[in-house]
Amino acid sequence: MYRTKTCGELSIKNINEKVELAGWIQKIRNLGAMIFIDLRDQFGITQIVISDEELQKQAKELTTESCIHISGEVVERSNKNTKISTGEIEVIANKIEILGKCKNILPFEINTEQEVREDLRLEYRFLDLRNEKLHNSILLRSKILKTLRDKMDELGFAEIQTPILANSSPEGARDYLVPSRLNPGEFYALPQAPQQFKQLLMVSGFDKYFQIAPCFRDEDPRADRAPGEFYQLDFEMSFATQEDVFKVIEEVVPYTFEKFTNWKVDKGPFIRIPYKEAMEKYGIDKPDLRNPLIIQDVTKCFTNSEFKAFEGKTIKAIIIENGAEQGRKFFDKMTEFAVGECEAKGLAWTKYEESGEITGGIAKFITEEIKEQLENEYGMTKNSSIFFIADEFKKAQKIAGLVRIELGKRLDLLEKDVYRFCFIVDFPMYELSDEGTIDFNHNPFSMPQGGMESLENEDPLNILAYQFDLVCNGYEMASGAVRNHNPEIMVKAFEIAGYNEENVKERFGALYNAFQYGTPPHAGAAPGVDRMVMLIEDSQNIREVIAFPKNKRARDLLMRAPSQVSEQQLKDVHIKLAVSEE
Repeated sequence: MYRTKTCGELSIKNINEKVELAGWIQKIRNLGAMIFIDLRDQFGITQIVISDEELQKQAKELTTESCIHISGEVVERSNKNTKISTGEIEVIANKIEILGKCKNILPFEINTEQEVREDLRLEYRFLDLRNEKLHNSILLRSKILKTLRDKMDELGFAEIQTPILANSSPEGARDYLVPSRLNPGEFYALPQAPQQFKQLLMVSGFDKYFQIAPCFRDEDPRADRAPGEFYQLDFEMSFATQEDVFKVIEEVVPYTFEKFTNWKVDKGPFIRIPYKEAMEKYGIDKPDLRNPLIIQDVTKCFTNSEFKAFEGKTIKAIIIENGAEQGRKFFDKMTEFAVGECEAKGLAWTKYEESGEITGGIAKFITEEIKEQLENEYGMTKNSSIFFIADEFKKAQKIAGLVRIELGKRLDLLEKDVYRFCFIVDFPMYELSDEGTIDFNHNPFSMPQGGMESLENEDPLNILAYQFDLVCNGYEMASGAVRNHNPEIMVKAFEIAGYNEENVKERFGALYNAFQYGTPPHAGAAPGVDRMVMLIEDSQNIREVIAFPKNKRARDLLMRAPSQVSEQQLKDVHIKLAVSEE
C-alpha cells in the first residue's frame, strides 16, 4: 500500500495517527536541523518533516517534482498555515521511498505565476498538467461532462456512439482523410460531426439520442477553436420542432453553468435574434450582449454630404454615451485598430460636446441637418461621441462589428460576472461563395422555411432555414436545426447548391435511401463542450481546458504529430508521395 491518506484530507483530527502518503515534492526547505518537504497530490499539500539524521542523508538526494512515498506520524504544527486545508498539521517522517526520481533541472517551473512559452508547455504537457490551475481545469471538465450526461439521461436521451471512420461529405470544413488498406484507392473521412448518423438513428426509431461526440475538422486554430478535433454534446429528437430543441438547451445549459459558477446565468427562454437583425445591430452573428453598444445604419443622413469618403458607401455608426470625455489619443488608437486589424480604409469620428458643439474628426461635415437627424432618429446625445464606418455593405457590417467589440473592451463597458445567452435564428439557407455561386450558408441538412414551395419559387438568397446558433458572451456555443427529412426537398435543396440527384445519392446515399422508408420529422443541436468549459472556467484560451491540445499550427508537440511515416506504411495503404519541385 502506497498511501492510507491523500495529501489533502489530513486535519487536526488525525493527530498521533500513523499514515502513509504518496505524491510529488513541490518544495524542499533544508534548515539544517530539519528538512521540510511540501508533498503534493491531486487532493492537496501536506508538510513533511524530516528530523532523523539517516533520513536527512537520504533526503539530500531528493529533487523537486520527484514522486515519493513516506510513512510517518501526524502531529500538530506549531506555526500553522491557514492558506491550505492541512495547515494545522504536519507529518514526521520515519521512512522515505523514491518512487520516481525527477531530473535536477526542469524545463520550466510548474506552480509559478511566471509566464512560460506555450510551445514549451505543450512539449512537456505531462509536467504542465501538474500545475494546480490547469490540473483543476481538466478535473472541472470531467465534472461538467458527468453533469451533461446525467442531465441528458434525466431528460430521456439514450447515449449511442457513432462511427469515427465515416464517409467524406461537404459540411463546411476540410475533411481529415484516412486511407483504406483493404480497399485500395479509397478513403474514410473522420466525421466533422455525427450529422448523418444521428439522423439515421431517428429513422431507426430511436426517440432521443445524445453522445459526447468527437468531431474532426481541418480548420485553422483560434483562441476559441481547437485545431483538428473538438467535442460536442450532440443530440437529436424525433417528432421535434425548433421549440422542442430550444427547451432542451434552455434546461441543460443554464443548469450546467449554474452548477459550476457563482456568476449570474441567464435563464430560459433565451432572447431570440434573427440573423439579419444580429448583423445590423452587432455586425456579427455571435453578439456579446454584455456590451451595450449598438450599430446603426446612418447612410441616409449623408446622402447629400460633401464628404467624399462617404460617397456611395454604406455608413454604419456607433454612438457612445459620455464618449466626448475621451482624448484625441483614444480616437487615434481606435483608428489604428480599424485600419490594422479590421482592414478598414479609415475610421471617421466626431464628438458632440456638452455645449452642443460638434468637434473633432469629421466635425466640419456634420451639418445642422445631419446633427438633428443623428439626435432625433439615432439617439445622439450631448457629451457623446460617434464612430462612422463607411464601406461596401457587408464589409461595413463586419468592420463595425469588430470596432464595437473593441470599444466594449477598451471602454470597459462589458457587464461583469454574468453569462448572457441568446439564440440567433432565421439563418439564410444559402449564400454566395467567393466564386459567385450559390452555396449552403450553414447546415446543408436543414429544412428550408416554406419547404418545397420556397425552393421552387423564391430567390435562393432570400430563403431562410430552420437553423440556429446558441451564443454566450460573444462565443458561438451551439448550432442546431430542424432537419430536412423529405427526400424530394433534400434533392431540390442540393440542386440549388449545384448538386444533382446523382451527386446526392453518391455523397449522402445512406440518408437518401433511408428517407424512402418512413422518416419522422426530427431536429437537434450540438453545444460545444470545449467552449462550454472555457466559458465556465473564464479562460481566454481553449487549449487551457483540453488535456493534450495541439498548438497554433495544429501540431501535437508532446507526441510529435503529425509526423512522417515509413515507406512500408505508405505501401500498406497504397499511397505514394509526390515530391514537389521547388
